[in-house]
Amino acid sequence: MKKLTLPIRFGIVTSAVLIAYFLILAVMGQHTNVFYSLFNGVIAGFGIYETIKYTKLRQGKSFSYGNGFTAGITTGFVATLLFTIFFAFYATELDSTFLDKLSTVWSNDYKNFQGIVFFTVAIMGFATTLVLTLSFMQLFKTSNNSKKIMG
Repeated sequence: MKKLTLPIRFGIVTSAVLIAYFLILAVMGQHTNVFYSLFNGVIAGFGIYETIKYTKLRQGKSFSYGNGFTAGITTGFVATLLFTIFFAFYATELDSTFLDKLSTVWSNDYKNFQGIVFFTVAIMGFATTLVLTLSFMQLFKTSNNSKKIMG
C-alpha cells in the first residue's frame, strides 16, 4: 500500500483540479459546452505525468516500467472515480437541469439518460488515463538498447 500513497494523493489533487475547472466553467455558464471538456485531458495528463516523474525520482534505479505504469493508472483512476462521483452529485443534486441543457436530443430519447452520461464520463476518464500513461511511460522507461561505441 505504501507504493500507492503517492499516486492516490496525486489522483485526489488531480480530481480537485478537474472539479475546480468544472465549477469555474459553471460559474461562467460554459459547463454545457462539450468543447471545454477537452482541457480535462490536459489536467489529467499533467497529474499522471507528475506522478510518474516523482515515482521515478523516489525509486531511482529500482524504477521499472511496471512501477511507473501502476502509478499512472492509479492516479488517473482515482481522479476519474472522484470526478465522476462529483459529476453525478452535481447533475442530480446541485443543478438538476444540467443534463437537459447538456444534450436536449439525448435526454428526450433515452429513459436512463443520467446513467448513460455518468458511464460515459467514467469510461472517457479511464480510457484517457490508459492512453496517457502508456504514452508517458515511453518517456520514462529505460532503454534496453546497448550503446554502440564509435571507433
